[in-house]
Amino acid sequence: MKIVQLLSGFSIPISNEDQDFIRKYNTVNLEKLNEHELWVAQNLVRRGLYKISNDNITITKTTNE
Repeated sequence: MKIVQLLSGFSIPISNEDQDFIRKYNTVNLEKLNEHELWVAQNLVRRGLYKISNDNITITKTTNE
């Protein structure tokens, strides 16, 4: 990794499917998602693009995009 890359910050690679989910949902109740959308949401939470609320039912897009 080059110093220029470190200074410019890290980028998180996302697929087209991830991008569609991000465009569609800003805040979403996990109970309303189908099984596949729930899987996509879990992966986005793991990558830090969404955070889980205190009630463990909704996720919200992080603001540091």
